[in-house]
Amino acid sequence: MAQPQSKKIFFENLSGAGKAIAVLTSGGDAQGMNAAVRAVVRMGLYVGAKVYFIHEGYQGMVDGGENIEEASWESVSSMLQVGGTVIGSARCKEFRSHEGRLKAAHNLVQQGITNLCVIGGDGSLTGANLFREEWNGLLTELVEQGSIEADAVQKYSALHIVGMVGSIDNDFCGTDMTIGTDSALHRIIEVVDAIMTTAQSHQRTFVLEVMGRHCGYLALVSALACGADWVLIPEMPPEDGWEDTMCEKLSANRAGMKRLNIIIVAEGAIDRSNRPITTDNIKDLVVKCLGFDTRVTILGHVQRGGTPSAFDRILASRMGVEAVLALLETTANTPACVVSLCGNQSVRLPLMECVQMTQEVQRAMDGKRFEEAVKLRGRSFENNLKTYKLLAHRKPESELPVSNFNVAVLNVGAPSAGMNAAVRSAVRVGISEGHKMFAVSDGFEGFSKGQIKEVKWADVGGWTGQGGSLLGTKRTLPAKHVDKIAEQMREHNINALLIVGGFETCDRIKQSASGTKRRVFIIETMGGYCGYLASVGGLAAGADAAYIYEEPFDIRDLQANVEHLTEKMKTSIQRGLVLRNENCNENYTTDFIYQLYSEEGRGVFDSRKNVLGHMQQGGAPSPFDRNFGTKISAKAMQWVTKKLVETFRQGRVFANTEDTCCLLGMRRRALVFQPVVQLKGETDFVHRIPKEQWWLKLRPLMKILAKYKTSYDVSDSGQLEHVVRNRPKESDASVTM
Repeated sequence: MAQPQSKKIFFENLSGAGKAIAVLTSGGDAQGMNAAVRAVVRMGLYVGAKVYFIHEGYQGMVDGGENIEEASWESVSSMLQVGGTVIGSARCKEFRSHEGRLKAAHNLVQQGITNLCVIGGDGSLTGANLFREEWNGLLTELVEQGSIEADAVQKYSALHIVGMVGSIDNDFCGTDMTIGTDSALHRIIEVVDAIMTTAQSHQRTFVLEVMGRHCGYLALVSALACGADWVLIPEMPPEDGWEDTMCEKLSANRAGMKRLNIIIVAEGAIDRSNRPITTDNIKDLVVKCLGFDTRVTILGHVQRGGTPSAFDRILASRMGVEAVLALLETTANTPACVVSLCGNQSVRLPLMECVQMTQEVQRAMDGKRFEEAVKLRGRSFENNLKTYKLLAHRKPESELPVSNFNVAVLNVGAPSAGMNAAVRSAVRVGISEGHKMFAVSDGFEGFSKGQIKEVKWADVGGWTGQGGSLLGTKRTLPAKHVDKIAEQMREHNINALLIVGGFETCDRIKQSASGTKRRVFIIETMGGYCGYLASVGGLAAGADAAYIYEEPFDIRDLQANVEHLTEKMKTSIQRGLVLRNENCNENYTTDFIYQLYSEEGRGVFDSRKNVLGHMQQGGAPSPFDRNFGTKISAKAMQWVTKKLVETFRQGRVFANTEDTCCLLGMRRRALVFQPVVQLKGETDFVHRIPKEQWWLKLRPLMKILAKYKTSYDVSDSGQLEHVVRNRPKESDASVTM
């Protein structure tokens, strides 16, 4: 498919002059809302519009007065890393009435506001759309009452609405992820990881309740991310007789030397008769049938709290900028839209199409059409459920297909969080496909030395949450060991290889700077010659600059950055953050940049430096990495099975075509298997990076939000799309970013 021709909107041409934009948060709070508010305010001011906060959601719009406050650039400083919503959120019964909406319209007209960015759930967005539809009638009524002048009807004739979904439940159709979901998963997994240590010590069963009255996304993905024994969600209740099946599974796991059991329950979990299934029901069942020491933990509102994850900050920042662009391009005939995420792209969808599909899910569940409910949730949700079932519930040996294929799994390159989740997934999917699975220790070097052993289902239990590489990995390339590796493959009759690897904390530092007077931190990140960590980390942390190899810079650029930061420091900004990719320039080192900022900022700010080093590779994998590693590896193993069957002839595997050696990764909105030979022309092998990097389009966002004048590529923006029930087959929404 032909790519859209790139067009760029320049600062001079992005005109919001004469426009007034208001931003509000409504309904339940979600981590990342503040990042969205910050992005709307700064992008709005960047294009020359007036921007207003509406405090306390729709209640503040109805009450007016000080609740509607003009925003400044500085008023959104230091809110990026703050959870919740600093402008407040409240549920408003009055706005549901005609009289309440009449008051709200009057308050907006008084400020000249005709553009609204609404951050909330489907109820909040539905209310915004109704308000838009009634707008002309409300203004006419206000004229009749004498509350506004007659010419105001013409002057403020259209109310433009753009929505962003802030909901930790990820319960809104049309977007892969909602603002706050990833952060909530972080809270859940932190608790689960902590509970697993005490549960293992005492051989206990823990039943955990997570949020999700009408949507089981949090329960399902956290179960996938921690390898839970059982999960209960409203979209797909267990089959009748599930009680005995669950107890048999828990008992079998204990018999297999597993010292703990984890059961995750969505708060809205139901059985096939739509009767609630509570955590106490499950505890009583386990104690009665198995006699296991069983405890219940209800996570509650801890899932809403805390610092937003990097994913949520980036998602919210991208959505906020896109929302302002949508408002600039809207006309009187443009329907209210919602900014969504599909793959790694921001898209605009008609708001009411998304709301109606979201409501269809609930109707399907109420009507006990559970398969339909799962499909309506989207392909990502459906794939999560299928993958969980595949990995959590082992089929009896008698039901497994017999393939007679041997498949080996190994890690190569530098260790990274999520590798172990990928290996676990590959092994279990491979066994389910009927293959004999082998694990190779220490990468290609271990392969050449014969460090290969068969691995069983239970051998990878508990691997999902482990950091690093339990198989061991080295940077050794296969070229010098080709003959020995070939010998080992013949000896073990290896038919296929699945390789997990590659070419091979800014937030707390910035918070430290916040407690001091005018301080700039210069941080060095890893990444070799790839500037992804510095760029995306900079966007997530609100950095003032990020130096990378892909965008060459010279002393004039450094000087301009110092002067820009100095000017900001002289006004009201009290801290700065500068990131440098480790190999961005051999002469402009971290020490050089630190000394330059220290000297040129003398008398205005002081500087500190920090080299993060290998701490970036350590620690437990995030929920995103666990889920990504698990699902992409499952997909890869299913592809391996397909290719083995296709190339098996006369008792041998003939893997001699381009498409039998592929790299699996995301391109735009889809996961794609690309033949490795085709990557030669797209790869800079000297610097071990792709020649084209999709994330470079995000760098202008960091600059805009740091108050630089720059160009912004909007080749992927501006098109209002429609909700699609069934996405392309390769698409997999939850591996976004």
